[in-house]
Amino acid sequence: MNNCTNHTVNEFNILAFHTSVAREILLFIGVLLMFLITVIGNVIIITLVCLVTQLHTPMYFFLCNLSTADMGFVSVTLPKLMSIITTGDHKISFPGCITQLYFLLLCGQAEIFILTCMAYDRYVAICKPLQYAMIMRRKVRFTMAATSWLIGIANSAWHSMIAATLSFCVSNKIDHFFCDLKTLSMLSASDSTYRDILTSIQSVFIGCLPFTLIVVSYVYIISAILKIKSSKSRHKLFSSCTSHLTTVILLYGPIIFLYMKPETGRAREDDKLLSIVYVAVVPMLNPLVYSLRNKDVLDATKKIKLYLKYI
Repeated sequence: MNNCTNHTVNEFNILAFHTSVAREILLFIGVLLMFLITVIGNVIIITLVCLVTQLHTPMYFFLCNLSTADMGFVSVTLPKLMSIITTGDHKISFPGCITQLYFLLLCGQAEIFILTCMAYDRYVAICKPLQYAMIMRRKVRFTMAATSWLIGIANSAWHSMIAATLSFCVSNKIDHFFCDLKTLSMLSASDSTYRDILTSIQSVFIGCLPFTLIVVSYVYIISAILKIKSSKSRHKLFSSCTSHLTTVILLYGPIIFLYMKPETGRAREDDKLLSIVYVAVVPMLNPLVYSLRNKDVLDATKKIKLYLKYI
């Protein structure tokens, strides 16, 4: 720890990716496409769910919340990255960095808890089908979604306030493509002992508990499906879970690897590539995962097309 208590920088330099000019052009095109596909895809999902009564179910209600979190994810990170690539201006103000950190944590944590709510919804639908309408009534699902967002708001505010009080006097260079909490902590000269302990305890609640609940839900779901004698019924029930399960694997896989892998010489570049997966790739794939093989969404799309044809 360096002796610079109560001192901090006014701005940071986000280093982003270290690459050639030619590759920067390809990177910009790739990031732009991911951003557009994510925003357009999730707007379509939200619009379909709002307009088509067939999709007014708990699962699609949670999907709307997931789409909102996905759009927040890319909107708070990718425009700045594209700006860095096109203008070469790597600067971000201290308040701007903390604001980006806040919304990134908010969307990420809300998404984790919404995925947990969706796992519970699938558990009730498959394991307690006769009680589904009563258990997943409107008030319950609204409470679950609101709680997910409120936890994200409170926890991201707590982390952001802690980050805002850190001292930075050695360097202001963030070796990432956004203001990442882990990178800021490593960059800070403040004593991180108590902060690291609190963060570890909090990570159990925010990360491990939801993941454990999802795993437990699927243990019961798979157990219930295997007891069904009809292979056609088993396939139909399992198909109703594949989209959610795919999203969980895509989100948690990179995050678990990112925070459990040992630090190496190329650790920072590897971190950036893994971060691209859960910050940009997963939000881009979610609308595709929930629409390409989803009969309800495809039918809803046909209804909207038919309606627009006769306007």
